[in-house]
Amino acid sequence: MNKLSINNTKSLETQKVLKKAISANRALAKLNGVAKIIPNSQILINSLVLREAKDSSEIENIITTHDELFRAGLDISSVTHETKEVEHYRQALLKGFALVKENKLLLKRDIIAIQKELEQNDAGVRKQSGTVLRNIATGEVVFEPPQEYEVIEKLLTNLEEYINEPNELDTLVNMAIIHFQFESIHPFYDGNGRTGRIINILYLILKELLDLPILYLSSYIIKNKADYYRLLQEVRTKENWEEWILYILDGIEKTSLETIELVNGIFTLMNKTRAEIKEKLPKIYSKDLVEILFMHPYTKIDFLVDGLVITRKTASKYLNELEHLGIMKNIRIKNSKFFINKELFNMLKKGI
Repeated sequence: MNKLSINNTKSLETQKVLKKAISANRALAKLNGVAKIIPNSQILINSLVLREAKDSSEIENIITTHDELFRAGLDISSVTHETKEVEHYRQALLKGFALVKENKLLLKRDIIAIQKELEQNDAGVRKQSGTVLRNIATGEVVFEPPQEYEVIEKLLTNLEEYINEPNELDTLVNMAIIHFQFESIHPFYDGNGRTGRIINILYLILKELLDLPILYLSSYIIKNKADYYRLLQEVRTKENWEEWILYILDGIEKTSLETIELVNGIFTLMNKTRAEIKEKLPKIYSKDLVEILFMHPYTKIDFLVDGLVITRKTASKYLNELEHLGIMKNIRIKNSKFFINKELFNMLKKGI
């Protein structure tokens, strides 16, 4: 295989790869099914996309806290630059999700639009030469991606065709190939790693293995970061495709199983919260109220006003009663009052 174009790939499905692909596909299919137990898909999208945004950005040394990240949905002006970058990742992922669902394709122009949302600029595909990838510790150049704009554009067109045209390979094997290919083209001045990880999720949605963007793959890369960069480089230098593909398949399997546990935890907590409110606060109970409390770990009065069509006074009364019950906890940010869903926040912070 040419290192920077995708041609003959059938030889990549070794016996080990095929065996691992079976278990990874099984775990992913189970996740996709389990996700349907949450009645409002926006609950999972809000929670898991934010977690993915945080970890994908952390791989690039953009560090924020869960606390700040969930606050970003309330008042973006009050958070750090790093948290804003993570919030931009979330917006970029959701933009890509909407494009794939609408067009049933993942095109080069979509990838450029995703990167634009991520980086909040119009730099687009690299037009100037000089980009190299270095070992962070030593400064040594480990890889020089294509330099000429015309070559980068041609390779992106090749990648677009590969993403959208069917072939005989397992979809998850294709995802590993596509991820390597995109990272090696390195088409943008910045945001290549995060854009590549968004493409992973969108490809699975495009191929209908996932209905929602909830595969939490970046957590696996953080835990195995050295292997991630080593194996990327070994494909380039040794054509060590088998280990790279096995790494990605293992990541899909393990993070699918971890996310299943988290989804089940959210579902259990929702049922517990629903039962507690129904028993102890029957006058304010409604299915919609419970869903609002799980849509955002941080809730503000406006969410209840809009979602339940009630007055601010009534919404404030509801939240105060829920705090008295121990479900919510109020905090002040600047001059505004917010309420944290305590158990949900702790669950998302820990991961399970």
